[in-house]
Amino acid sequence: MAQLRQEVDPAEVGLDGKALDRLDQHFAHYVDEGRMPGFLVSVARGGRVAHLTAHGHRDLAAGLPVEADTLWRIYSMTKPVTSVAALLLVEEGRLSLDDPVAEYLPAFAEPRVHVDGSGESLTTRPADGPILIRHLMTHTAGLTFAFYHCHPVDALYREAGLESSVLPGSDLAETVAVYASLPLQFEPGTQWNYSVASNVLGRVIEIVSGQTLDAFFAERVLGPLRMTDAGFWVPDEQADRLSELYGEKDDGTIEPVPGLPLRGRPRLLSGSGGMVASAYDVHRFAELLRRRGELDGTRLLSPETVDLMTSNHLPGGTDLRAFGAKPAHDEPGNDGVGFGLGVSVVTDPARTLAPSGLGSYGWSGAASTTFWVDPGRDLTVQFFTQVRPKTLKLFPDLKRLVHEAVVD
Repeated sequence: MAQLRQEVDPAEVGLDGKALDRLDQHFAHYVDEGRMPGFLVSVARGGRVAHLTAHGHRDLAAGLPVEADTLWRIYSMTKPVTSVAALLLVEEGRLSLDDPVAEYLPAFAEPRVHVDGSGESLTTRPADGPILIRHLMTHTAGLTFAFYHCHPVDALYREAGLESSVLPGSDLAETVAVYASLPLQFEPGTQWNYSVASNVLGRVIEIVSGQTLDAFFAERVLGPLRMTDAGFWVPDEQADRLSELYGEKDDGTIEPVPGLPLRGRPRLLSGSGGMVASAYDVHRFAELLRRRGELDGTRLLSPETVDLMTSNHLPGGTDLRAFGAKPAHDEPGNDGVGFGLGVSVVTDPARTLAPSGLGSYGWSGAASTTFWVDPGRDLTVQFFTQVRPKTLKLFPDLKRLVHEAVVD
């Protein structure tokens, strides 16, 4: 077991220690107020960890503290890992971004697009073109999530039993087949809509590689990067390191809620949100991207491929708010932020909700976890807690406080 450790004094890498103390104090107040059980935050510059704080509890009832080796459900932070796995196959010539998804998953051969109406009166038409692999990776495929409650197609997802994005009791192949049976919300490539696309991409990886998703990840990504605690389940000997999951109540306090079924190998291996990892693991992954595909002498991807992954792919340089499906993505947090191949990308720092460096990229998870890389400032940042929020918004303050700590 490897563990993240502070490696350098903040001042040595141009960070203000007092500003970083303010960051810790800010989030400690959330713990003191009962709005979070605990948290871990780390800030690295030039690959060296200059700030690492673990505060509060990973399990309130048991009184177990957050520690550097605590394991976290990273949920949608799984998506960038799935993108890296797919890009390995692209570099090998076994997959192309412009391949039709139906080449690997024939159930997607004749997609239909919503035209009008809802329920029994819903009408569709044949899509003008195929869903491509790049559409999956950029969330422009026309797929959706059941939880939006703002379009007739997401209602169909709920009717199909996809409230949590996966079909209960099914495996990845069975769930993806259900996605393929439902109409698209829009023509592929014409809008951005955060969706179940990474699960479809995970299934494509299985078909192309001939391996299950967990085996491919372990052999080709997690093992080479020495992400020793990352995976789709937690072995019995590590179970006490896993943080409990909490949900925000209407009054802003938290209570335990069910989380990913991480005891034993899950039936469904979700490339969209199924992974657990430690801070060390996520730091290793972020450093791979910051170093443009190489870490500690191991090269997974070429610099050009990482540059492609972390560049904005939305047409005309638009952002998530402008190109996003309405009304789900018409929100201030999407201003000035585009999307690459599995990560968000800052395209206009002057318009972002919180201070951000041009070209910064990363992604977050449903239990209030996040990571990002700021190439211009040579920063990698990660934050972990385990709260499924209703109104809690942690990341704008986190980005502001990290920004204030950069002095050189």
